[in-house]
Amino acid sequence: MSSLPVLPAAPPPPPRPSRLERPEWLKVRLNTTGEYDEVRAMMRRLSLVTVCEEARCPNIHECWARERTATFMLAGDICTRHCGFCAVGQGKPGELDREEPERVAEAAAELGLSHAVVTSVNRDDLDDGGAGHFAATIRAIRRRVPGCTVEVLIPDFQGNAAALEAVLAEGPEILNHNTETVPRLYRRVRPEARYEQSLEVLARADRWRRGMGSALKTKSGLMVGLGETVDELIETLADLRAAGCDIATLGQYLQPHARRLPVEKYYTPAEFDRLRHEGEAMGFSRVESGPLVRSSYHARRALEGASGA
Repeated sequence: MSSLPVLPAAPPPPPRPSRLERPEWLKVRLNTTGEYDEVRAMMRRLSLVTVCEEARCPNIHECWARERTATFMLAGDICTRHCGFCAVGQGKPGELDREEPERVAEAAAELGLSHAVVTSVNRDDLDDGGAGHFAATIRAIRRRVPGCTVEVLIPDFQGNAAALEAVLAEGPEILNHNTETVPRLYRRVRPEARYEQSLEVLARADRWRRGMGSALKTKSGLMVGLGETVDELIETLADLRAAGCDIATLGQYLQPHARRLPVEKYYTPAEFDRLRHEGEAMGFSRVESGPLVRSSYHARRALEGASGA
């Protein structure tokens, strides 16, 4: 009886790409003194959403416990866009809560804030993109906490110039709009946004303040580690500066969960130092550049630095 021929073994499947191991300089020690829980309880009591929690910010314990600061996120916790990096929920948002601006102001008063940072999800379902809600929140903070400076981190309002001016007219000290990444990666990272439109938001704010004689500062932020090159980051900083941007932030992208874009590179502290020096040489009044830097990280200090520049 003849035996069947022995077939060669099938080659093993290629290994699945493994996630990069997080370096030591990105490992954060959590605060356990209780202040974090106090701030969290206040946010729940006032039914407020913070980008600190929604975006899973690595600095949340430092900011809430030691700095006693938080970045309030307006207009719910569901975004109408589908960015590849963001941990915020995506889909169809609910109705605007018209009482939210007053609750944000109440929280700012309870925290004793001297500088309040307010952002929002994208609300492309609204005619003004939520600009009126930003304006109402600025007014509420001014009434409740006189002397508190306000920073708004706004979406692009789909290029709606009137919406942008509605926010600017309330006189925030800082108008922040994040570019997020380099133009080559926009289709993958920010598929429903346009690089040129984000630059135009900052350029319009710059033209507005010049025309009004305003002391407004403009700001923008970039994530690194999504596949860009250092040269592309430097070129993007140059574009921001040409658009009249005063303050820049650069921080390491951290994948919030498996369904978001992976980290392709962890930048070293030395590389962040180089990016800071490059930005400062371009004339930015302040450049916050470091592994844990986020848009609103040390926001009050950034304003003080820019004001003294």
